[in-house]
Amino acid sequence: MSASLWLHALDTAAAACLFPTALAILISGMDDMALNILCLWTWMRRGKQTGQDYDYRHQPEKRIAIFVPLWHEHRVIGGMVDHNVSASNYDNYHFFIGAYPNDEPTLDAVRQLESRYQHVHLAVCPHDGPTSKADCLNWIYQRMLLFEETHGGEFDIVITHDAEDLIHPESFPVTNAYADDYEMIQIPVLPLPTPFRNLLHGIYCDEFAEWQVKDMPARTIMGSFVPSNGVGTGFTRGALQKLASAEHNLIFDPACLTEDYENGLRLHKLGCKQIFVPITRHQGSIVATREFFPQTAHSAIRQRTRWLTGIALQSWERHGWRGSFAEVYWFWRDRKGLLGNPISLFSNFLFAYGLLTWMAAKITGTPWGLAQRGLHPALLEATLAVQIIQSCVRMSCVGWLYGKWFALGVPLRALYANWINTVATVQALSVYLRARIRHEPLVWLKTEHAYPSRNALVEHKRKLGEILVGSSYIGAAELAFALRTQPVGMRIGEYLVKRGVLAEEDLYDALSLQQSLPSGRLEPHTVARNVARTLPRHVMREWKVVPVRISAGSLFLASPEIPTDELSNALRGFTRLEPHFQLVTPGNFAELAEAFL
Repeated sequence: MSASLWLHALDTAAAACLFPTALAILISGMDDMALNILCLWTWMRRGKQTGQDYDYRHQPEKRIAIFVPLWHEHRVIGGMVDHNVSASNYDNYHFFIGAYPNDEPTLDAVRQLESRYQHVHLAVCPHDGPTSKADCLNWIYQRMLLFEETHGGEFDIVITHDAEDLIHPESFPVTNAYADDYEMIQIPVLPLPTPFRNLLHGIYCDEFAEWQVKDMPARTIMGSFVPSNGVGTGFTRGALQKLASAEHNLIFDPACLTEDYENGLRLHKLGCKQIFVPITRHQGSIVATREFFPQTAHSAIRQRTRWLTGIALQSWERHGWRGSFAEVYWFWRDRKGLLGNPISLFSNFLFAYGLLTWMAAKITGTPWGLAQRGLHPALLEATLAVQIIQSCVRMSCVGWLYGKWFALGVPLRALYANWINTVATVQALSVYLRARIRHEPLVWLKTEHAYPSRNALVEHKRKLGEILVGSSYIGAAELAFALRTQPVGMRIGEYLVKRGVLAEEDLYDALSLQQSLPSGRLEPHTVARNVARTLPRHVMREWKVVPVRISAGSLFLASPEIPTDELSNALRGFTRLEPHFQLVTPGNFAELAEAFL
């Protein structure tokens, strides 16, 4: 077949696909447009809702239990608990952390946390893992009940979190306040910002920005169910009891791949009041649960395959299309990706083919084949207009949360997202159909987690001055005066010590609370000389560290400085042991340095 015949055949095939593709895109786009208009009308009528007017800072603290299910999370769980304990502006809470008997490294990591924090408790599942996240959560719930029976009293709220979560300091106070009026409270969930060049993680930033700014509030506006985001979800004790009564004491359905989505729907049908907390800012930071999402295509496809299998297919099997108009509408929104994802990718190829052939026709001076077989221009223009408007809506959501420059990458990342979502859709359909044909249960696809570096956590730490005043080391008036007169280049703690209003030991106690690092005096004679010689002297002098102990594959170092990611990375060039730090006062460090340097 000659080239001209091949081109004619391709033009004919492309032209045949134009109408159904354009129609599908237009229908989906009009659905998005309707939602945009609903949200815009609501915001114009009520004003853009935020949580700032909801008084949560003066509410009595209810007793909160935080559930964290684990499987092979020994590398991140310590950092997660350490940071969130030091950062939270709430006192009345306990961590219940679930692990499996065949995951010894994670068990050891949680036991170490138990030994350091009185409000951290290990929940060991009675069988080997991994099973499902829901199954682990159910056993954590049983561990909480045992704790209540042993120690007396009940927890008022249960909040679910994952091992990679960066919990905002105001998250627990906000949940505590809303629990007076609602039985399920969902704190916004947003990916941590990453550089523009990280396109894959940027896809999550784009999608979650639109979901949290527009889609989740729209569910509440329409009176539909609010799905749990899996993390940052608070359940009152009454809601948990309703779930237990309805499902034979199973709070979380172990057979469900997306138990968070399922619980939101179950609670709605049980008549529980649900709220998605409006996005608000506290001292410049968004009150939301932040985390890193997958940063490789394989991990992203794996995670999205589970989401699509659970939310679109398993939910369809369980609930069909039954419910009120609002419920059915959101079933459609949650499931339309089964068709929309492949069509979006195909439309990208169709557009690229049309563009290339149009350019070739212009260059060669020949008629453009698709123009002779194409659609009415009005349909194409309408489709293009809808797509442009929807891109602008997403860019505005992204710009509000991540900045205008990051928002400029939305169209580029959308092309990449179409490929990722299409592959995940094909895999989800394959996984689901294979399981049903073979009469096998659907398998939980575990997502690998990473925790933010120490530098990334800085903005979520409590301010040192707040800790000094709150712990009665100094008065508020003294802090205010110090902040007004603080010399340029001198840290506030150093200035307070220099002025004689704060003891050096008290400063380091406060830094220990802020950074969730151990502190205390170390006598030189308690440190073995061979341990202190673990690192070269020039490294110890340059970074102001002295090795003081080696235990369980970890190197413990004393330092008067708050450790940084640069320090940890530098030390890994001289030892394979994992560095851990203890704060000591400059005076105490000088004694150690004199003995070993």
